[in-house]
Amino acid sequence: MDMSGKIKEITSKLGVNFIYKTSFDKSNRTSLKGKRGIGLEQSLPIFDKIKKELKIPILTDVHNIEQCSIVAKHVDILQIPAFLCRQTDLLVAAAKTKKIINVKKGQFLAPWDMVNVTKKISDSGNN
Repeated sequence: MDMSGKIKEITSKLGVNFIYKTSFDKSNRTSLKGKRGIGLEQSLPIFDKIKKELKIPILTDVHNIEQCSIVAKHVDILQIPAFLCRQTDLLVAAAKTKKIINVKKGQFLAPWDMVNVTKKISDSGNN
C-alpha cells in the first residue's frame, strides 16, 4: 500500500493517470532460490484494499488458466507474461474473464505474429 499510495500522490500532483502494476508471483525466476512473491491468496486482499482505498486500477500477471477467473475478481487488467504469450489455453481463459488483457510480446515472436495472439483473445469473445 505504501508504494501505490506514494505513486498516486505523485501522479495526482502531476495530473497523470496511471495503472498500478503489482505481482503476486514472479514464477520465471532463473533459480529456485529466487524470491517469487507473497503468493496469490495473500495478495488478493491487498489488491482489494488498494482498489477500495486508493481507487486506482491494478494490473497483474496470470500464469495459468486457474488464476484467470480468481484474479479477475480483484484486478482491472490481466497481463500475460512474454514467455506465455502463445499459450492458447491461458489466452482463452483470460479472454473469458472479459477483463482488459495486456499481452507482453515474447522476444521469440515476430511482431506481426502478435496478430494471431490478439485473434485468440477476440475470437474468445473479448474485444
